[in-house]
Amino acid sequence: MAAKLSGGGGRHTVRHNAEINVTPFVDVLLVLLIIFMVAVPLATTDIRLDLPPASNEPSTREPVFIAIQDGGALFLAGQPTSLKTLAGDLSAKFVAEGQAGARKEQRVMISAQADVPYEAFMGVINAVHTGGWTKVGIINEDLH
Repeated sequence: MAAKLSGGGGRHTVRHNAEINVTPFVDVLLVLLIIFMVAVPLATTDIRLDLPPASNEPSTREPVFIAIQDGGALFLAGQPTSLKTLAGDLSAKFVAEGQAGARKEQRVMISAQADVPYEAFMGVINAVHTGGWTKVGIINEDLH
């Protein structure tokens, strides 16, 4: 009772199965779906934000502006200064504007021209941060 595999006309011929069995394909897809459903929530990260409470009152504290020019010249509210005296000049400026108090509540804004080296920019940010000011903003203007 041997089957004839050569396609001849014997009594026991093997017929070709022309149907596609999709069961293994569906099984693999369901396993992949379960793996992704378990893995995706683990891949997300949380960022903690401490947002200030909502208030209808505008902030009365005006920031002090620091500008860095191409040659490394530093200006505090339009007046020239240096990196060594920046903390003292910044404190004096806040006192002169009537905003003396906790440095953590005082706002500082830093702007730099496009060709300022990164080292000079980070030096100013480090000097301000080491001085105790934590509310530091960076001014970014669109170039035309």
